[in-house]
Amino acid sequence: MSVAVVMISLNTGSIRLSPLEVWQTFLGQGSPDSQLVLFEYRLPRILITMLAGLGLGVSGAILQGITRNGLADPGILGLHAGAAFGLIVFVSFFHSMKGMPSMLIPIFAFAGGILTAILIVMLAFDRQKGIIPIRLILVGIAIAAGFGAVTLFLSLRLDEATYSFTSRWLLGNVWGRDWVHVYALVPWIVVFFPYVFSKWKVLNAFSLGDEVTSGMGVAVNRERLMLLMSAVALSCASVAMAGGIGFLGLVAPHLARRLVGPMHQYLLPTAGLIGLVILVAADTIGRSIFQPNAIPAGVVVAAVGAPYFLYLLVRSK
Repeated sequence: MSVAVVMISLNTGSIRLSPLEVWQTFLGQGSPDSQLVLFEYRLPRILITMLAGLGLGVSGAILQGITRNGLADPGILGLHAGAAFGLIVFVSFFHSMKGMPSMLIPIFAFAGGILTAILIVMLAFDRQKGIIPIRLILVGIAIAAGFGAVTLFLSLRLDEATYSFTSRWLLGNVWGRDWVHVYALVPWIVVFFPYVFSKWKVLNAFSLGDEVTSGMGVAVNRERLMLLMSAVALSCASVAMAGGIGFLGLVAPHLARRLVGPMHQYLLPTAGLIGLVILVAADTIGRSIFQPNAIPAGVVVAAVGAPYFLYLLVRSK
């Protein structure tokens, strides 16, 4: 299904390319116009959405695993608010989001996410019980509100062009459309994916409760902290290039759990692939169906994710 969604995305856009033209262009037999459209405009953007969808889907699965809460999501937990704060700091110093300076955007977003995570962990930590999972969610919501207010205040001090960029970013507009943006995101996925997948046994143990997990010889607080940092890195780097995509980290793990069950050796890759499919499909729908006024992918994802979130809230009562 993921291959089909990517192929459809390659064939759609303001400049139409038939499947035959796409295939011929990949084989080096396409026209100069089709090569320009495919390799310089369309393919980098699709790769960004693929990588970001993978990162957000896996990040959501990690957070739901370490908190044992099906409502956990990078956006709800406040990580996206921290990433937005890091982005605002970046654009305050670098007014150009193109070229080599854009390589630094994931670093600034990650720094904002780390700051958020540190505050959340400090406020959710108990001397006797360690990090309390349910407190992570509640503190995250409060931290997100605070960082959102600071981000809004700082954005009002930007010039008109930069403010326009940040407002589109906050809506979930996929702005990373050059190969340099792909190169900026790839290392984060390559470094953190293997580490997270190697911890599937630890994530399975977390589902049994902290006391049982500790009895199995797992350093609960250390492993939870390391996995939280990995989730921060994946989600913040992803939204740095794809915009403030909300609810994807919530929906993808739930759909994956329905397909393959709760075991993380299957859940993690499936959640990543579902995140990829959803984000690529949302971006394709937003930029093709609603022409000439493209709709940000984040709006399309939220249109599905928000009702699903309300459904989960009602069902959890």
